[in-house]
Parts: sequence; C-alpha cells; structure tokens
Amino acid sequence: MIRRIVHIDMDAFYASVEQRDRPELRGRPVAVGGSPESRGVVAAASYEARRHGIHSAMPTSRAVRLCADLTVVPPNFAKYRAVSQQVFAILREVTPLVEPLSLDEAYLDVTENAWGEPLGVNVAKRLKAAIHEATQLTASAGVAPNKFLAKIASGWRKPDGLTVVAPERIESFLQQLPVDALWGVGPVSAQRLRARGINKVVDIRTADPEMLRACVGSSTEWLQRLAAGEDDRAVEPNRASKSSSSESTYAEDLTDLARIREEIAGMARDNAAWLGRKGITARTVRIKVRYDDFTTITRSHSAEPTNDAELIVQRALALLDKTEAGRRPVRLLGAGVQNFETPGEEGRTRASDDVQLRLDA
Repeated sequence: MIRRIVHIDMDAFYASVEQRDRPELRGRPVAVGGSPESRGVVAAASYEARRHGIHSAMPTSRAVRLCADLTVVPPNFAKYRAVSQQVFAILREVTPLVEPLSLDEAYLDVTENAWGEPLGVNVAKRLKAAIHEATQLTASAGVAPNKFLAKIASGWRKPDGLTVVAPERIESFLQQLPVDALWGVGPVSAQRLRARGINKVVDIRTADPEMLRACVGSSTEWLQRLAAGEDDRAVEPNRASKSSSSESTYAEDLTDLARIREEIAGMARDNAAWLGRKGITARTVRIKVRYDDFTTITRSHSAEPTNDAELIVQRALALLDKTEAGRRPVRLLGAGVQNFETPGEEGRTRASDDVQLRLDA
C-alpha cells in the first residue's frame, strides 16, 4: 500500500504569533530573539524580515543592520507552546500517527484517517483550514508517499503553501532539488559535494561511493536512498529515546569565530533533528570545546524542554560565547542534548548514552 504522509509546518511560527497578537506589527519586518545589545540571536523572522536577508540563528545586531525598520520582539515561549498545543490537538483529531519535529511542525500518516478522506491532499487542505480557524495562523503542507519528500514539499510554496508529490511525480520533483535538500546535508557537507560537481540530489546517484564517503561519511548509503526517492521511515509518535551528541575533530585548528559558530549551529540542528525524529524534547543543551593544547572544556544550560532547532542553536551559541573559542585555536567541537521529556509526560528523563562522532578531514 502506498502511504499518504503529510508534513505540516507553521509559517514563521513565533513571528506570526507576535504579528497576530500585535496588529501594529502586521506587514512589518519582525524578528523574535534576543537584544542586539547583548549578543542576542534571531529565533524567528517574519517573511517581511526575510526579504532583507534576515534569518534564524543570525546575530540580532546584524539583523538590525540589515533592516533599519526591524522590530525585535523578545520571545514568549509559554505563549508559543500554548498555540502549539492547539495545533497538535487538531492534528491528533485526524490520526494518532502524529510525529512532532518541533513546536511548529509534524509528520502525519493519513493513509487511514478519522475523516475517511482517501486523498492526502484533501486531508492537508482540511487541516490547514482547521488550524487557521483555531489560531488565525497559516501553515504550509507537503503531501507525499514518504517523510523525506513530504517535508521538502511543505517548504516549496511557503507561506500558506500546499504541494503534493504524487508517486508519478517523484522523479520530476527530485530532478529539481539542490543537493542540500537532502536530510543531513548541511552547509559544510554541501560545499564539499559541490566542489566535486555534485550540485543536485540526483547527482548523488552516479557519484563515486568512495568520494561520497569522503564528503558525508557513514551517511552515504542513506543519502543514496533518499536521492532515489526512497524513505521507508514510519511516522512514529511514541518511541524509546536515547540522547544525541555530535563531535567533529578538525584536521586544521579552527581560529575563525564565524566558522566555529557555524559548526556549533550545525551540530545543534543535528541534535534538534534527532529529537524531532524521536518525538521528544530536551531540557539541557551542552557543548564541548577542545583547544589546540588538548585542554577540553564543556558548558551546559538547562531550561524549558524543547526540540525546536532554532532555540537549541541559540542556547548552544550562547554557551559558546562562554568559552575562548575564536581567541584560542580549536581542534574539536561538540554539541549535544540531554534530560529528555516526552510531550505530555513531564518529569520523565532518560540517561544519555548515544554519541555520534563525526570526523572532518
């Protein structure tokens, strides 16, 4: 049986909530994040702000320089969680197979659904309408036979988009995708692949496997399957959880702070993606820095549990600011999350015991 997978992604979620609640911000560039005077980071940007090149994880001070009319709003995570709960209640009315990725996005398997809709596109349309009626916010949706394609499709026509990748359209859809559309290919890996002539997802299919391993390591076979449009992962709402952390040891010491911040941000996003796939949240974010003299330090911070990528990035970068990275050469970086909770099961934690190592040549 061909599955019908829907990926729902709220549009510019935090910024849209603020614009909804403050009419004077509607139609204006808005960033949710920390103060530009205190090395704050943008957690979310409205679409009006994005036209100026502003994006999440960007230092707020830079965002203000890019757009003099930018309104910076401090985040209100209690409010965002409350809206998120409204959205997820709607999703779970349709199917119990809802896999959260963050506060504002989720996978649904609607092959069988409470509405008896045989077409995934009709389920997605009804979900978008129900979400808007309940929250006055828009969501974008992707519909496809698997999770990989559905997630990419949801971002195809944002905001308020709806894109369907039917089985007969998979190949033509894949032909359009850049290589960094692949799950797990971040900016650094994409740069390496493009340097070797791999610019599109479909280029992975004919690439030399040894060359791919040099670029993406153990992810090679997984990316080859995705490049063929194959993804057999099930939508799993309840899964046993372990911790996640990533480490990279560099062939040459890092001295540029911007590059170091990029590396930590990428690892933090990997951690958030892992949490999202598990459908859990983490209270604690931690980082690890090893200097060129092999002195190793760790920093951690605990707060409200989250699996939101930009919040985790923001916390990881704030921890990095408490180190001497950029002033001392760095040979290893790491980032991880721990102290997990499953939504609806507050207080339940799990030990950390799963470490993923990445070696950069």
